[in-house]
Amino acid sequence: MNFWAYLARRVALMIFTLFGIVVITFIISHVIPADPIGAILGPQAPPELVEKVRHEWGFDRPMWDQFVDYLWKLLHGDLGKSIRTNKPVMSDLLYYFPATIELATAALIVAIITGIPLGIISAVKKDKVPDHLSRIFVLIGVSMPVFWLGLILLFVLYYQLGVMPGPGRLDPYITPPPRITGILTIDSLISGNFDAFKNALWHLILPSFVLGYYSSASIARITRASLLEVLRQDYIRTARAKGLRERIVLMRHAIRNSLIPTTTVIGVSYGSLLEGAVLTETIFAWPGLGRYSTGAFLSVDFLAVMGSTLLIALVYSFANFIVDIIYAFLDPRIRY
Repeated sequence: MNFWAYLARRVALMIFTLFGIVVITFIISHVIPADPIGAILGPQAPPELVEKVRHEWGFDRPMWDQFVDYLWKLLHGDLGKSIRTNKPVMSDLLYYFPATIELATAALIVAIITGIPLGIISAVKKDKVPDHLSRIFVLIGVSMPVFWLGLILLFVLYYQLGVMPGPGRLDPYITPPPRITGILTIDSLISGNFDAFKNALWHLILPSFVLGYYSSASIARITRASLLEVLRQDYIRTARAKGLRERIVLMRHAIRNSLIPTTTVIGVSYGSLLEGAVLTETIFAWPGLGRYSTGAFLSVDFLAVMGSTLLIALVYSFANFIVDIIYAFLDPRIRY
């Protein structure tokens, strides 16, 4: 199979997966014993008013009829209107998702620049002091709840010491840049508002570290295990027997081949981060996808829940698609 045929096959599989997600999400959201209209209007609303609003939103029609209508609108880029915000779901997602992209990308950068070097050092210094320290770091990162770490860092660094900014994306006295992409750091650079750029970057440090710590621990652990396996291979022994320096053996032969499992973890981690870390976004007052989807779920907002789920599924599928392509550049032995 050539490269382009492989891409076409992966795109077809992605479309099939997204369609399955749409079907499953629609069925689950409509069979659960909950009434979104009653949840919005309240228990004291007259029954005739509830029925009237339910008819206006089309919830009194058969489920199959509702699904066909939703699928037709979806093919035209219409995700419906949110009951909770009374706005198009697409507009809500375009408003909240850029904040999550900004936070998730910063968290992934923290995870990569921390996890990969830590995993390499841990593998090279196996069973020595750096390896033991790395294991402690990984154990804490995997087992520590995100909300607890976020609250502790906010209490110590912001409330007690005052060395880090508080919750939010900008300080109150900073004029936000014009909304172009929704990502404050990019919008501030485009508009030339460098005060807003520095302040937005400063506000990113704490939540990105909290969110990226868990991912960095996972990346470090898989990098160590993969590199140790590669270092036992025959071609590594051959390279050393030829008299190559250890740095060249590591950089040219070992690390590149050991990064395939790490790439998988990074891709899945980025998908998870873009999904929206609900607790992190809540603690740091970050208006992202996690807070939006949680509010939609609690208010039984069917269309908003389905739109958020579809976006999350698209993010995961696209992340895995990119990872599959990167494989070929990391390992020439992979054939399509």
